[in-house]
Amino acid sequence: MVGMPGALPEDEIPFGMEDVIPRISTVAECCEQIPDDLDSLGPGPVLAGFLASIDVSTLSGTDQIVVLRAHRRMASHYQGHMYRDIAAVTQTMADRGRDDGDAIDAHREAEAEIGVGLHMSRRAAENEVAFAVRLRKRLPRLSDMLTAGIIDVQRARTIDRYTLHLTDVAAQAVLDQIADDAPTLTVGELRNQIQKLTIQVDPHEAAKRYEQAVGDRRVVMESNDAGTANLSGMDLAPDQVAAVTDRINTIAKDLCGEDESRTMDQLRADIYLDLLTGNNHQTTRKGVVDIRVDLTTLIGLEDSPGELAGYGPLIADVARRVVNNANDAEWRVTILDPVTGQPTHAGTTSRRPAAAQRRRVEIRDAACIFPGCRMPASRSDIDHMIAVDDGGATTDENLAPLCRYHHTLKHRHGWTYRRTDTGDYVWTTGLGQVIMTARPPP
Repeated sequence: MVGMPGALPEDEIPFGMEDVIPRISTVAECCEQIPDDLDSLGPGPVLAGFLASIDVSTLSGTDQIVVLRAHRRMASHYQGHMYRDIAAVTQTMADRGRDDGDAIDAHREAEAEIGVGLHMSRRAAENEVAFAVRLRKRLPRLSDMLTAGIIDVQRARTIDRYTLHLTDVAAQAVLDQIADDAPTLTVGELRNQIQKLTIQVDPHEAAKRYEQAVGDRRVVMESNDAGTANLSGMDLAPDQVAAVTDRINTIAKDLCGEDESRTMDQLRADIYLDLLTGNNHQTTRKGVVDIRVDLTTLIGLEDSPGELAGYGPLIADVARRVVNNANDAEWRVTILDPVTGQPTHAGTTSRRPAAAQRRRVEIRDAACIFPGCRMPASRSDIDHMIAVDDGGATTDENLAPLCRYHHTLKHRHGWTYRRTDTGDYVWTTGLGQVIMTARPPP
């Protein structure tokens, strides 16, 4: 990783770094490169000083990504300390000679002090204080991960939010199970993993929460500044939402053509309103909704969560109901071996995958295999890992689902990928980064 960091002018050196930065700049100029271990260098004065001495515009694209990750570690480090400071102020207010009956009042006083000190609204101060206190008391390991730059605030908030309904012990257990994977998961992937684990921790409590939420289902209308309006259905059954969404997508694809000037988003919005106002659209194609569930869950021996492509985890009762009652859309139900989690497949030799072969590929890979993408495989292209023109065969082993956006990205910008023996995918980006798309554990 070669690059020439440029030394900062003396009047631009951050306060407190006067001794550190010159030493780092001297080392950097002698080596004329970014250290090979920069990705593993923890946040602190040394990393801060080195980053302050870098002229990122002189670096290669690969080195710029490494520096970007280092800056994010430093940002997480400082944010972690900020939340520790907020928790410390809150504790100071609580320790000012008040008895237990005044604990709430002390909390409110802390919120007021912090709100004034940081120029926050009352609501913003309440939210920040509550999050900081939960990090300190409820999830101390998460606080340590944030301060160490292992995860960022967005991921920390996701873990906090989706374990909030659990007991402290259960929340800490879930955190322990996802801590190693959390830094490399997108927020959506992280949320899904947490939801699966929380269902597994207490399936009966998860089912109870689901029923309570569905009992609060409603339709909400809100106005926008531009004079438009939003119409949202809240707390609906996910299988029904998936079926409706797929029907809208299927109709939109039927209408899309050379003479159609509307975008897909505009088509979906118009179809949504047409269906609600009684202007029904007819389509000859069946939509496809893909659900996965363990055999032991399906027959009622266990209550492990199912997986609805494009949505995420389902509680066991909903997964079983979907399998038993599926009718209108084409519900693709994949029964997984609870031990291996892998369906079997075979290959063909034609250039274009046949319907049965596409189905096998979609069973194996439920979503686009690009890192972090969750587009269902049933709505993705089937890509040849090695192109036919380069000798690639149309076999199951050489095929994988890629959504249209990432399919185009791969071919236009020279990205490549390969499948490992464990079924994971290893991508090499245009800049040469190597990234793994890991399959969820069976």
